[in-house]
Amino acid sequence: MNTSVTATLTRVLLDRAIELYRDNPRAMAMLRRQRARFDEPLRLAVIGPSRSGKSTVVRALSASGRSLRDITPVDTTAVEPDAAPREIRARCADADAVLCLLRRPRDTELDLARAVHEHPVAQATPINTVAVLSRADELGGGRADAVISARQIARRARREPELRALCQDVVAVAGQAANAGRTLNATEFGALRTLASEPTDRLEAHLLSVQRFTSTQVSLPVDAGTRERLLDRLGLFGVRLAVTLVRQGNDTQPTLAAQLAQRSGLAELRETIDVLFVTRAEILKARAAMLALDVLLRMEPRTGSDALLIELDRAVAGAHEFQELRLAASLLADPGLLPDGLREEAIRLIGEHGTEPEKRLGLHAPSGTQVQQALRDALRRWRLVAHSPELGSAAHSAALVVLRSIETIATGGAPAMPAYVR
Repeated sequence: MNTSVTATLTRVLLDRAIELYRDNPRAMAMLRRQRARFDEPLRLAVIGPSRSGKSTVVRALSASGRSLRDITPVDTTAVEPDAAPREIRARCADADAVLCLLRRPRDTELDLARAVHEHPVAQATPINTVAVLSRADELGGGRADAVISARQIARRARREPELRALCQDVVAVAGQAANAGRTLNATEFGALRTLASEPTDRLEAHLLSVQRFTSTQVSLPVDAGTRERLLDRLGLFGVRLAVTLVRQGNDTQPTLAAQLAQRSGLAELRETIDVLFVTRAEILKARAAMLALDVLLRMEPRTGSDALLIELDRAVAGAHEFQELRLAASLLADPGLLPDGLREEAIRLIGEHGTEPEKRLGLHAPSGTQVQQALRDALRRWRLVAHSPELGSAAHSAALVVLRSIETIATGGAPAMPAYVR
């Protein structure tokens, strides 16, 4: 696996800072901590306003196992909805990546994300945050297809300029149903299957409200106490969805649990975390270290810190991997950014399907000759694209990022270290 050039450069800058602050125990502890984090799991913070479903989403992800395999959760329980931006930044300072839970993608709910990105380095590199519409069932009116409606809202939100400036992606999740799906037990499954055997029209009438579904006056083959426990675990949307899925043939506990994870949006969230966070962990750790180093150099200046700060600013501005991640978000939000036929290739070349050269080039078990030929073809094609007079400014900038990615592959994935840090 290729080592990130940006991460290598960040380690060099941290080492220089360690030498510069060797007589400052507090600064030394922070710098060494940042250095050590490159060898540790990615640190993920989950933040959100009250009733955004933060604990539910965390439990659902933890129960799914795979997504948090290479991630250490950062405790943000002390972050209150009306906390000052400084407190929010302080609580998330130890995180490499952030899930920002929103009930709705509206202006006031973005204050948490704005606070996380208030520092200049964070503003310049908004690549570590994913917005999660964590009450997707409410956005979609609680219907069995509520998450589908919420996904459409998420797609529109991705195109909003402010959200695009704050996060890499917007994902819709029905947290309560997702959590229940991953921990569904045999008793709950049996009750859901029994309910699914009821005539559709009759059961739907009882699923119009919580009061109707839990009423002791209702004649259903599942007792009121069990129905109440189902609501506590899945919510009204989750019960509706589960019953629909059982009727569609998901009539075993494992298949129903898998479909609940899929239909609730949990599977999409896991994939987003894997693609944008886990596979880019080293780059995100470098970003976090750069931000911490910037704060130190500005808050505790000394002889030599100005020169190191200039080097750090150059490193942030020149980090091509940051540009790749931002382009990935732009291509997701605007499928028409590049001409037909080029978008999928661009996504692959900037490393969204894997950062290894063969994955970027779309090759399987290639020979050296095949790699070189694929590189020559890609370079030729994207040089023409990047210099096409028919492209608008945004498409031209995107093509230049892709072209530089190809050139990086051609040089072995490790461009020469900039002269100012040699």
